[in-house]
Amino acid sequence: MNSSSDIWLKRTSVKLKPHFFFSKKEKRKRKIKLKTHSNLTMPPLRRRHRRRLLAVVAVLLLSTVVAHPAAAAFTELESAQIGRFQDYLRIRTAHPSPDYAAAAAFLLPYAASLGLRAATLHFTPCKSKPLLLLTWQGTDPSLPSVLLNSHLDSVPAEPEQWVHPPFAAHRDAATGRVYARGAQDDKCLPIQYLEAIRGLRDAGFAPTRTLHISLVPDEEIGGADGFEKFAQSEEFRDLNVGFMLDEGQASLTDEFRVFYGDRLVWRLIVTATGAPGHGSKLFDGAAVENLMDCIETIAGFREAQFGMVKSGQRGPGEVVSVNPVYMKAGTPSPTGFVMNMQPSEAEVGFDFRLPPTEDVEHIIRRIKEEWAPAHKNLTYKLMQKGPLRDLAGRPMVTPTNASNPWWSVFEQAIKSAGGKLAKPEILSSTTDSRFIRQLGIPALGFSPMINTPILLHDNNEFLEDKVFLRGIKVYEHIIRALSSFKG
Repeated sequence: MNSSSDIWLKRTSVKLKPHFFFSKKEKRKRKIKLKTHSNLTMPPLRRRHRRRLLAVVAVLLLSTVVAHPAAAAFTELESAQIGRFQDYLRIRTAHPSPDYAAAAAFLLPYAASLGLRAATLHFTPCKSKPLLLLTWQGTDPSLPSVLLNSHLDSVPAEPEQWVHPPFAAHRDAATGRVYARGAQDDKCLPIQYLEAIRGLRDAGFAPTRTLHISLVPDEEIGGADGFEKFAQSEEFRDLNVGFMLDEGQASLTDEFRVFYGDRLVWRLIVTATGAPGHGSKLFDGAAVENLMDCIETIAGFREAQFGMVKSGQRGPGEVVSVNPVYMKAGTPSPTGFVMNMQPSEAEVGFDFRLPPTEDVEHIIRRIKEEWAPAHKNLTYKLMQKGPLRDLAGRPMVTPTNASNPWWSVFEQAIKSAGGKLAKPEILSSTTDSRFIRQLGIPALGFSPMINTPILLHDNNEFLEDKVFLRGIKVYEHIIRALSSFKG
């Protein structure tokens, strides 16, 4: 580091020594020599000034030491683990052109070095979207296996909006923050899984149940060519999965968050029609007017749902969210739009998310009767992305009570790692867990990130090195517990 404080310290150190340690005769000689350095001369300091200066110097020196606590605190293994995390983050797996081949070339030898069996599966003809399956064989393979999941891809990033390049995996030595797209969502997980296995192997642990790690493509664009096809495949059925852990979200507090369900993903498009007219004319039934009625009605519903979140009555994943994402209207012209003409058609699109426990039929009736009634020349298109119920017709949620023995094992593992769990939640967005819950297999969303801002898909996404390292230890406890469970 070459800051202004460093330069100031170097210059003042030359002037401090004569006043503190030399005789008067030596001081006079010393002063003559210092005069040759035009900008370094300094008048003699009074005692109280010397004390103040020494205090300032001491604070500066102390701050220099405190600014880099992590460098001295990490072991050689921990530094290597952080380095592997950074190496993985530097592989550009962001859409629209994720480099899955480079990710596979990094992860497969990594897994092999830990003695894991690795397979590469393809569910598309072009084989450009590999799904990596890593296996740690258990001593009793007849028991249902445990699956840890993570996705290879990440969302795009706008480099000009970041304090550090989003694919450089820059680590700020003062804060320990590793800045990169995917640092939280969710490239931390595969490294934590593998390093936890390294720790358990080094300790002589052998799993009773077989442990699988699936590293899948395309989660960020819906998973149609990733986990969705994997969950429907013969290869998946052969795994005999009894329980899965998938990604979660960071926690702002010192309690780990855990998710037992994902909201359903819908898309709602409402189209309004009406007679065109002059831009100055007031008349009933104009297309944009009809569309505004729709938007106002939905806005009132949205406000009521959001109010329950703000008041703490419900969590963000326990309400219905309906947010406008685009509008189309107007008659185009070479310079923009025709301003003196009211159009005959207008359209608005909404991102629409529902808790898996919501009454779907009630919501559809609301759309038909209140939001887009036909008597206002409104029509709608509702697109459902992914399953609504599991194969037995039940809501796609995983019990977080004694009725689910996996929950008890997971909860105890967190306690043994010295952690605390917050109240289980429904995730406000969606993950690949929905595909496995549809099969009736219990799955939880969990990412061991506490005291961390939630930055998935955000600018300047980062994960602190100490939080990342603690996550490895947490997964050691979780993997040990889940793979040893004999119930």
